[in-house]
Parts: sequence; C-alpha cells; structure tokens
Amino acid sequence: MGSFIEDFFKGRDTGLVIDWTQMPTYNTIMAVAAGAGLIFMYMLGRALVRDRDFKAEGWALTAGVLGLILTTTGLHMTLEWPFAMYFPFDNIVFGEPSLAFGVLLLAASLYLWKRGDQTVAADDRAAEAAAVARPMGIFVLGMGLALFGIALAGLVFQLFAAPAEEPISGIVADYPMIEAIFMSLLFAFVGLGAALFPIALRGFSSKQPMSGVAKLVGVTWLVTGIIFLLFGAMNFFTHIGLIVNTMQ
Repeated sequence: MGSFIEDFFKGRDTGLVIDWTQMPTYNTIMAVAAGAGLIFMYMLGRALVRDRDFKAEGWALTAGVLGLILTTTGLHMTLEWPFAMYFPFDNIVFGEPSLAFGVLLLAASLYLWKRGDQTVAADDRAAEAAAVARPMGIFVLGMGLALFGIALAGLVFQLFAAPAEEPISGIVADYPMIEAIFMSLLFAFVGLGAALFPIALRGFSSKQPMSGVAKLVGVTWLVTGIIFLLFGAMNFFTHIGLIVNTMQ
C-alpha cells in the first residue's frame, strides 16, 4: 500500500529528464477552457429555447473569455509547435481543435453581443440563432470528422499515455492503452456532437420540442465538457508534479 500511495502522489522515477525551457506547456488551462466551452454550448442551447429572461450580454462575455483563451493558446500551439522536442503530435491533437473551437466561440460572442437585444425581442430567438449558425455547420462537421481522426490515431499509435514520472496518471504508464482508450473516446464523443451539429440545427426552435439529435448533441457535449473540465483541473497538479520530477 505504501508503494501505491507514493506512486499516486509523487510519480515513479524512471530517469526521464525534460528541458522545460524548450517545451512550454499550457494544455492545462486549455482543457479547462475547452470543457467549460462544451458545457457553455449545452447551457446556451437550453437558454435559447427555454429562458424567457435571456440576458445576451452574460453569454457573450462568457463566450468571449473562453474563446480568447482557446484561440491564443491554440494559435501558438498550432504555429509554434512548442511540444515538438518531445511530443510533437500534441501540437496537432490539442492545438488545432482548440484554435477552431476558440474562434467559433469568439464568433458566437460577437453575435450575442451585437445581436443580443434583437435576439431577445425575436419571437423565436432559438430559430434565429440556428439560422445564423447554419453556414458554420460545415466547418463544425469537418472538425467533428477531424476529432474522429484524432481518436483513431490515439488508439492505433497508443497516444496520450502519461510518463511514469507524472503523478496519478503515471500509475498506468505501463499500460498505455488505458489512457489511449479514455482520451480517444473523449475526443470521439466530442466529434460525434460536432458531426451531428448541422442536423441538430434543423428545426431548432423554442416553439416546438427539441429534436432527439439536438438532445444527443447537448448531452454529449455536457458529459464530455464535465470530464474535460475535471481532467484539466486535475492536470494542474499532475503536470506540476511531472515538471518537478523531470527537471534537469
């Protein structure tokens, strides 16, 4: 039991040394922001359909905050490849989807801020918002398919496995398929929601019951958002531990 507790809190020293000055890492805050963004999309959809006292400004500010974090960090990771020395594939896996999601959230923020009052006054603000979002559904669908590709790569190449020096996650470092399956399923379910998003927009209205596809998209993003949020929060501890255990 003592060995297990020591591994759980401190990680296991296998001699891995990382030059952290050459590998900026911040996918901690990216995971929290991505999880919050997915939960935000679920809550926004419900609010557009159900809330009679819809306050667009609060939703616009939230989308703007999350979009700014994901856009700036995702853009840097996409263009600069900070993980290239040790984990180059992470620049694609985390950087590009975060950039895409961040820009989409910024677009939603702009729409809600500029058109919020008009949307509130509309007879069916959910249908109006869906009509505005419909052209963007092509890109969302494409990113959904891209997330399927990331999930498949995670399984085929056994990505996402934490090194033994990382606390908590490193406990299963000798079984890379465990974290590969976990993270790949997470990406796949987010991708499923994105792939179904254009279909969910059809008939999206506060004047009629929400379609089964729209409910599926909402629940999928809510569940994966909660997991990403909690996983990202946990990584603030585990990544600090990894840095401490692998410093030169």
